[in-house]
Amino acid sequence: MAADRSGLAGRTITADTRRRVWGFARPYRAAIAVFIVTTVASTFLGLVPPLVIREVFDSAIAEGDGGYLNVLFVVLIATAAGEALLMLVGRRLSSGIGESLILDLRLRLFDHVQRMPLAFFTRTQTGTLVSRLNNDVIGAQRAFTGTLGTVVANIITLVATLVTMVLLEWRLTLLAVAILPVFVLPARRVGRGLQAITREGMNLNASMNNTMTERFNVAGALLVKLFGRHDDEAADFSDRAGRVRDIGVRSAMYSQVFLIALTLVGAVGTAIVYWLGGHLAIDGSLSAGTLVALGLYTVRIYVPLTSLSNARVDVMSAFVSFERVFEVLDTPNPITDAADARDLPRPEGRVEFRGVHFAYPSADGTPESLGVAAADSEAGPEDPVEVLSGIDLAVPAGSMVAVVGPSGSGKTTLVSLVPRLYDVTAGEVLVDGLDVRRLSQASLRAAIGTVTQDPHLFHDTVASNLRYARPDAADTLLVEACRAARIHDVIAALPDGYDTMVGERGYRLSGGEKQRLAIARMLLKDPAIVILDEATSHLDTENEALVQEALTEALRGRTSLVVAHRLSTIVDADVIVVLDEGRIVEMGTHDELRPAGGLYAELYEGLLRAEVAKAAAPTTEAVETAAPTTEAPETAGPTTETAKTTGPTTETTETTGPTTETTETTGPTTETAEAAGR
Repeated sequence: MAADRSGLAGRTITADTRRRVWGFARPYRAAIAVFIVTTVASTFLGLVPPLVIREVFDSAIAEGDGGYLNVLFVVLIATAAGEALLMLVGRRLSSGIGESLILDLRLRLFDHVQRMPLAFFTRTQTGTLVSRLNNDVIGAQRAFTGTLGTVVANIITLVATLVTMVLLEWRLTLLAVAILPVFVLPARRVGRGLQAITREGMNLNASMNNTMTERFNVAGALLVKLFGRHDDEAADFSDRAGRVRDIGVRSAMYSQVFLIALTLVGAVGTAIVYWLGGHLAIDGSLSAGTLVALGLYTVRIYVPLTSLSNARVDVMSAFVSFERVFEVLDTPNPITDAADARDLPRPEGRVEFRGVHFAYPSADGTPESLGVAAADSEAGPEDPVEVLSGIDLAVPAGSMVAVVGPSGSGKTTLVSLVPRLYDVTAGEVLVDGLDVRRLSQASLRAAIGTVTQDPHLFHDTVASNLRYARPDAADTLLVEACRAARIHDVIAALPDGYDTMVGERGYRLSGGEKQRLAIARMLLKDPAIVILDEATSHLDTENEALVQEALTEALRGRTSLVVAHRLSTIVDADVIVVLDEGRIVEMGTHDELRPAGGLYAELYEGLLRAEVAKAAAPTTEAVETAAPTTEAPETAGPTTETAKTTGPTTETTETTGPTTETTETTGPTTETAEAAGR
């Protein structure tokens, strides 16, 4: 990565940064010491050949001593071999140090980031985090491999070479150094231009890569196809790629000019040394061997001097990379295990909310360079907005509690407090009588199984996605869980069965199939507490009934918290909790709440009015989705969803992909849906 001179101007390396960098390097200090010694030895060996050549001219040839010439020949070969061996050892040491440092930094970063609370990921840009794991870690590695070795070698080479040249002939040495500013000043200007071009090229490459990433995933490719924008996208990409090409040409020319200038100055300096040195040799004040040696040394001083003129920028660039890595590592994690945290070895499943208040945390402590974006629902520190207020709720072990309410009433937020995805602002959330903040996160979350509205599947096989819940699960257990979730037959019909790749985010499966697979994964985990966050929202009525059968059996003996999307999923709940604006406004069973005339009854009456309106509609309604992996549920409004029920009405959902599901409802069941809110 090219150094940004303007961005580094005036910057200093703090003592804390140096201390922390050395802390990472401490395990490799022995290897670093050997690397520096190897570099020094290799540099001194590089000074030997010109002196040997001097002896060839001044002694062996001048005196006609063939035996001495043979000895000098062996010395030259041995010196070259020794220098090559030392360079090889140095390269092995530097690569080992650098790659080990990359491993340490990446492991620390990855572990720290993945343990951050959910709020952190809603505020930061994924691409920025990935860049810290890749580009900045590699930049930090160069501090020990490229920058450290180069600076040490250049300093030693320059000092040793100049001392040797002064001892041989101080007048020619001063002359060789005197012309250096003629090259260094233009070289610094060319270097700044090259840095600017490199930065622009990196930005253009990043933009081009971002375009490819967005267009080459399933959702992006589908959008381009649906809008028929292939030619426009190709033209836009051609423009970006063309600018990258132009930058590459300019960068190559700048680099070539730099190398040509370096070669030219070296040639001019060598010519001057030979010219003036030749006159001195003619006068007899300088031997021919010394003149040849000085000419060889002259070339050796220009490259180190030029490199050292930019050494500060190189060092600062490396340390800036470290600072950016430390910036992520220093981001505070508000959700950590307490010092006296205990495990939950045999969870019973009792859940209790005591006087719970909750407001989404602010972005305090998260660096702006990570692309922090404050969510609308997250309050700032000066104006906290409570999402939940005064929640008191006791859930006995083995019971089923359904949570309903308008969109934004806090349903998902409420159930997210149980696995401690967030910490309460005030009050307590208890599992088996213990505050979740006093339990280890690993044992707490091991006791909880969650199925969300939009379950995530990795780009891996069906079996691997299932085993994410239980890595050591045998194939028979996978089949058993999938049969219970009514997804086994679908998997068995796939080309490779359980070894079929599901695609990015599970795009090879329909929405309903993904949710049933997520339910199977939850069942495989065998948790004491189950959280269903609109887990049946993508299922048609027939499949929902099948999954409800499986869930009824699977949830027996387990505590379950269900954020309801359809009334059919919660009518059998032991308790229905109705939330509105973050408060519990009603609580009871379906039969108790329906005639009470409260919010629950309003949602129910709204559904009945929707049913009357739909009764006049044609008995068959086809909903076609353009994507082969998406099922669109019928929605009656922004917060309610209605399924056709009254009478023999048949509703067919057709998909243009491999999944076709037909829903037929013949009973009097009425379903109410509400969108998931925080």
